Amino acid sequence: MRRREFITLLGGAAAWPLAAHAQQPGKVWRMGFIAHGHESFYDALFEGLREYGYEEGRNLIVERRYARGQAERFKEFAAEMVRLNVDVIVVVTTPAALAVKKATTTIPIVHPNAIDPLNTGLIASLAHPGGNLTGGAQLTAEVSAKRLEILKKVVPGLSRAAALWNPANPAIVFSWKETQGAARALGLTLQSHEVQGPKDFAAAFAMIAEERPDALLVLQDAVTMQQRNEIIDFAIQKLLPSMFQEKGWAVAGGLMSYGENLPSMYRRAAYFVDRIFHGVKPADLPVEQATKFDMILNLRTAKAIGLTIPDSILVLADEVIE
Repeated sequence: MRRREFITLLGGAAAWPLAAHAQQPGKVWRMGFIAHGHESFYDALFEGLREYGYEEGRNLIVERRYARGQAERFKEFAAEMVRLNVDVIVVVTTPAALAVKKATTTIPIVHPNAIDPLNTGLIASLAHPGGNLTGGAQLTAEVSAKRLEILKKVVPGLSRAAALWNPANPAIVFSWKETQGAARALGLTLQSHEVQGPKDFAAAFAMIAEERPDALLVLQDAVTMQQRNEIIDFAIQKLLPSMFQEKGWAVAGGLMSYGENLPSMYRRAAYFVDRIFHGVKPADLPVEQATKFDMILNLRTAKAIGLTIPDSILVLADEVIE
């Protein structure tokens, strides 16, 4: 298997410091953490923080808030973090980031994997983010094109694909536009199916089943991730080749995934938190683009839906689930 990596660390990557230099003696830091629900790749953030010397229950208090698919709660969580006067707020989705930025211009914000933060207005530029938010960035144009290229090579005669996406997330709206452009360039038609919460999926599934597309593409955000098992089960039941972003989808039974290595981005987010704890302003911490990209193939699922993966794709995979 071959791993493809590329690094675009704007401003340079700082070396990992020794844990002994991590904190002021006796200081207990308070960090907010706002998400829809827990994902396993979030653990890398806390592993990274421990390497910097920050340990929950000793010198770090983490205020976790989960919206559970109710994005309207982000405003409430943001206000709560301001009242708690936390030292930093980690957000994992653009709607949460926007809610926190509206609630405070002074508390630092770290977004480990912001989707196109420039186009969604989260930052002024990658090199000079300005304001009170920094972190990691996913830039969707190239990755969207790559996902569709892989899908086209895997699915013989691919011409129409259903796309599940959340129009309530400004980052995904931009990602959808980029994905549409990539599809047109490849001669593919994307059938749009909008989902803003758990209640929308049954109708979307019914429409996709009626349209009988050649494949299924999921634009990942917290809303679609919360319904990961349901989406995967539907795709297998309908014998639909499926393309996702994060490795966890393929591990859970999705046909394949291609995208940023999210654990590495969340581990890197610990660097930003540490710098902020040391007094560096978010505006002075350049936003870093993704450093690793993984392609995962699930041959068990391929067999279940009657699809043969070409050898030319197999040799490119970072991991093959058999």
